[in-house]
Amino acid sequence: MGNGPAPFSDIGKKTRDLLNKDYNFDHKFTLLMQSPGGMGVTATGWKKDQIFFGDVSTLYKSGNTTVDLKLDTHSNVSTKVTAHDILPCTKVACSFKIPDHKSGKLDVQYLHPHAAIDSSIGLNPTPLLELSAAIGSKDLSLGGEVGLNTASASFTKYNAGIGINKPDFSVAVLLTDKGETLKASYIHSVNPPYGGTTVAAELTHKFNTYENSFTIGSAHVVDPYTMVKTRLSNNGKFAMLCQREWRPKSLITVSGEYDPKANNGATKLGLALALKP
Repeated sequence: MGNGPAPFSDIGKKTRDLLNKDYNFDHKFTLLMQSPGGMGVTATGWKKDQIFFGDVSTLYKSGNTTVDLKLDTHSNVSTKVTAHDILPCTKVACSFKIPDHKSGKLDVQYLHPHAAIDSSIGLNPTPLLELSAAIGSKDLSLGGEVGLNTASASFTKYNAGIGINKPDFSVAVLLTDKGETLKASYIHSVNPPYGGTTVAAELTHKFNTYENSFTIGSAHVVDPYTMVKTRLSNNGKFAMLCQREWRPKSLITVSGEYDPKANNGATKLGLALALKP
């Protein structure tokens, strides 16, 4: 991406990742085996509501091309082929699911020093079209996205936003849900080159219901191998996460959430384990 703007989907992403990423309240296990030749196999399993789910994915890289195959619990096969730099600054991806013959999709991304464009089209007679674009620089970006259902000739979404990114802080304002929701987010890092502490907040206002909500969170690097995160929402939900790199690229994550309004009042707990050779 260099000095160009990030794609529209990345506006506010730093705050979203701090507040949501790696929080997992279901027991989850991930095993990744990767060979020096670019072949990787990932197996993931988790339990939810007394039901066990799982999937196995295979990733193969060769030059500028990546092939990703995934098999889930219901025997559905997902395939995604991604090619980089077929044209300068361009990434092309084609994905589909078996046996769903209408699930095919073609994605094209173009990154320019002053613009980032993403487009998607369904590979069927009445496709869903999506287009997003952002203009500016790595410090300031302004963009929007739109989705069109050609079967009904109706818009599925139209959103807009602006983001400001600096080495130690980031601000984003997004107008989403077809103009019905306004989101503002802020993230600030203290002593960023050395880890330290990062705090973030997200405020949401719904114009149709006049409802306001907020979420605040923090991430603290205890040592080079341990990170602790916290999150608090206006509805009283409190979550905490501890992630430890107990060997290179192998992580164990323990997270929990307390909801004072839950019927049983029990705390949700989750365990995620990622192993890499």
